[in-house]
Formats: sequence, C-alpha cells, structure tokens
Amino acid sequence: MSDSIDGRLAAMGIQLPEAAAPAANYVPYVISGNLLYLSGQLPIEGGKVAVTGLVGSDVALADAQRAAELCAINILAQAKSALGGDLSRIVRVIKLNGFVASAFGFVEQHLVINGASNLIANVLGEAGKHARAAVGMAALPLNAAVEIDAILEIKA
Repeated sequence: MSDSIDGRLAAMGIQLPEAAAPAANYVPYVISGNLLYLSGQLPIEGGKVAVTGLVGSDVALADAQRAAELCAINILAQAKSALGGDLSRIVRVIKLNGFVASAFGFVEQHLVINGASNLIANVLGEAGKHARAAVGMAALPLNAAVEIDAILEIKA
C-alpha cells in the first residue's frame, strides 16, 4: 500500500515535507497500542504559516480550504515520521478534528475542513474515510486560519 500511497501523492503533485518540530512543551505524536494520536497541524508551507487570519473576513473560503489541505499534508508528514517512513502501516484514519479561525457569523467551517477530508481520502483511499469535527474558533496559534489534529489506527 505504501507504493500506492506514494504514487497517489506523486500523482497529486504532493511531496511531503519534513515533519515539523513541536513549538512548545508537547510531542508531535503519541502511539498508544494501535492508535496514533497526532498533535494539531497548522497550514505550514516552506517553514511558515501560509494562510493567516479569520475565515469569512480576512481569508476567502477557497484559501481556507487550501489551508486545510496544507494541514492534511502536514498530518501525513507527521504520520510518516511516527511510522518510520511507512505510511502503509495506516489501517484507518479514525477522526480529524478541524478548527477554523472564524469571523463573526461565518458558518461554513464544514466546507473549510472538506479540504483536508478530501485530500486524506484521495491519498489513503478507503482507509482515509473518517469521522470528524469542524469547529469555529475566535483565534488559533500564530494567527493560523486552520488547525487540524488526527487519530489514526495503525499496524504494530
């Protein structure tokens, strides 16, 4: 499955970045039994937060969806690091929790997080179909427009 995952990433023009180091007193992931818990990932590209501000005022929906895609790419990068480079160990993405920095009155958080959900499902196939939450927030770290964390079932 790793070849097909790598093939899908390549076909989509995606090269996974190096997994980001934690920015505070936490770890980027925890493995407990057959579950991989990934800390929240920001829309980091080229070493900096690529999409900042409040969705619905500073950030357009399409840009916020791209931010969610970047978060998903960073989730996959963290998973690859946690799994010793072997994404084929992913059995299933259990849940994504999506947080959207939202302007007052913005109610399309679900459409924003679709950017991540679609990318994960396209890369991982059936194993990428997941439960999720899409929640509006007043602000996120580093003024990021989106943050997403994940829980994955993995092979030992």
